[in-house]
Amino acid sequence: MLSFFRWVLFFIALLVTVIGGGLFLGRSMLEAQGPLEKTTNVLIPRGAGPATMAKVLQEQGVISHPRLFRIALMVDPTPKPIKAGEYEMPPHISMARLVELLQSGKLVQRRLTIPEGTTTAEIIDLVRKTDALSGDITVDVKEGDLLPETYFYSRDDTRDSMLLRMKEAMDKTLDEAWRKRAPGLPYANKRDALILASIIEKETSVPAERTRVAAVYVNRLRIRMRLESDPTTIYGVTNGKGMQGRELTRADLQSRSPYNTYVVSGLPPGPICNPGRASILAAVAPAPRDRALYFVADGQGGHSFANNVYEHNRNVARWKEIQRERQEQASPNPSPSAPAPLQKP
Repeated sequence: MLSFFRWVLFFIALLVTVIGGGLFLGRSMLEAQGPLEKTTNVLIPRGAGPATMAKVLQEQGVISHPRLFRIALMVDPTPKPIKAGEYEMPPHISMARLVELLQSGKLVQRRLTIPEGTTTAEIIDLVRKTDALSGDITVDVKEGDLLPETYFYSRDDTRDSMLLRMKEAMDKTLDEAWRKRAPGLPYANKRDALILASIIEKETSVPAERTRVAAVYVNRLRIRMRLESDPTTIYGVTNGKGMQGRELTRADLQSRSPYNTYVVSGLPPGPICNPGRASILAAVAPAPRDRALYFVADGQGGHSFANNVYEHNRNVARWKEIQRERQEQASPNPSPSAPAPLQKP
C-alpha cells in the first residue's frame, strides 16, 4: 500500500506535471523503474539544494524528470534534511525509493584494512594514497600508536580523522588489555607491553604461537637475558624500512643501534610496528608455566621451542639441514664458492 507521502506525490504529480501533451500518472511515475542502467555511486555536494540535487541526479542518469523530483521533496509532510555525501543507487531505482534513500542518510561505506605488523610510516603512506579521503595529514602519530584492523569511512572523511580513529582504537585496546594482564609481568608500564606485542607480531604469523613467543621473551626479561630478536635488530639498522630482500649480516648483529637486542639488554626503546589485538593480548597473558627460552624456525611456517640451549642447538641443526635441502632443490649445481647463509646465533 502506498504511504501517505506517496499518495500526496501522486495527486501533486497529477495536478502539475504535463509533458508531451500527456498527463503523467503520479502513482505510476513514483513507482515506475527509473532510467539508471547499473549500480552507480552519486555524490550529493555540500550545500546542494533541490535544484542542484536534481541536476546531479539527471546528469548521472538516475532520474529523467528533475521537476518531479523537486516536487517530491517539497511536498514531504515530514521533511528530513538530505545529508551531503556519496550514495549507492541501485539499477532502475524508482522516484519514491530515491527520495527515501536520500532522506535515510545511508552513505556509501568504504573500507580501509590495515594489516597487523604494519609500521606507522607505511600506514601514513596508505592513508595518504586513499583517494576518497580528504585533507592533508597534520596529526603526529608515532610507531605503535595505531591499531591495525578494518576501518569503515565515507567519501571526504579527512585523513587526520582516520588516523585519530586508529589511535583511539589502539589506546582503548591497550588499556583494556593492560587491565586484564597476568600478575607479575616484568613490565614497567603498558608501553612495555606494547613494545613486546610489536616484537611478537613480527616474530610469528601463527596464532597459536603468540603466547609461547610472549613467554620466551618474558622469561628472558625475568632473568635479564638479552632478547636477541632479529626483527628489533632489522628495525634498528633499516629505520623500520625492512631488509629489502637482503639477509642480516654479522655486522648488523653487532650494530650499536638501541634496537639491536643482541647487544642491548632489555626491551628496545619503542615498538617496531603496530601490533594487532591478538599480539597485544599475548603480551599481557603469556603462555602460563611455559619455561622456554629459545625458538627457531621449524621449516613448516612455525617454530620449535626449547627450554635450554642444548635442545635449542638440536632444533637449530634441524633447521639448518632443512635450509640446505631447500637450497639443493633450488640450485641442483650450486657454486662451490658461494657463501653459506648467515645463521642466527
